Amino acid sequence: MIADLNFIDSLLKVISLCTNPMVMTKNMIAPSVLAANFANLQLDIEMVNYSEADWFHIDVMDGMFVPNISFGMPVIEAIAKYAKKPLDTHLMIQAPDRYIKDFADLGVAHLTVHYEACVHLHRCVQSIKDHGMKAGVALNPHTPVSLLKDIIKDLDIVLLMSVNPGFGGQSFIHHTYAKIQELKELILANNSDCLIEIDGGVNDENAAKLVSCGADVLVAGSFVFKSEKPIETIANLKSIISK
Repeated sequence: MIADLNFIDSLLKVISLCTNPMVMTKNMIAPSVLAANFANLQLDIEMVNYSEADWFHIDVMDGMFVPNISFGMPVIEAIAKYAKKPLDTHLMIQAPDRYIKDFADLGVAHLTVHYEACVHLHRCVQSIKDHGMKAGVALNPHTPVSLLKDIIKDLDIVLLMSVNPGFGGQSFIHHTYAKIQELKELILANNSDCLIEIDGGVNDENAAKLVSCGADVLVAGSFVFKSEKPIETIANLKSIISK
C-alpha cells in the first residue's frame, strides 16, 4: 500500500509535517488507532503519516470506566516512535489525573479526560496544561453540554461521544447533531476558542452535516481502517468537510 504512493508527493507530505504539532485548526480528521491492524501497527501508522489526516486518535480504556481494555503505555510509546502527526489521546479511564505526567512524557499533544470520570475536573484540566499538553474534556451521549459552562474557557477541545464509549464500530447517535449546535452556542457565548471533536460512527454520509452543525474534528475508526483504500477514504473525508 505504502509502496504504491508517488515518492515526491509522499516526501512533500512528510515535509509539511514539520510544523508546530500544537497548532489547532479546523476541519480535521483524526483516524482512531483502535481500529487499526494490531498485527502490523507500524504499517497503519505509516499510512496515516502519508495521508491527509491531521491527528492520530488514541483511545485508552481501563476496563473499569468502560467495559473494554485497549492501549497501555508501551503501545503508545511504540505509536509515538513512528507517528509524525500529533497524538490526540482520549482517556476512558477512572481517575485520569494519576497518569497525566506519563502521557506528557510519551509525547502526547492533546489529552482528553471524561467529565464523568473526574471528581476535580478543573484541577485535572490545569494539570494537563501545566504538563505542556492541550486539554480536552469528553462527554458521554447522555451527559448535557451545559455542565461545561463553568470550565469551557479553560478547554482546548470538547469531545462529544456520538456512540456509547468502550467499543469501535457502533452506530452513530443522531441526537449528536443537536448537541453539537448547543455546544457551539456555549462556546461562542463564552468567547472560548476550544474545538468540537466528534467520536463514534463518523463516515462519508454524516461528515458534512457534523461540520455544518459546528464540529471541527472528526474521529474515524472502522470507516478508515476497514476501507480497502484508507488513504483515499481519508482524502475523501477531508474533501467533504473542507467544502
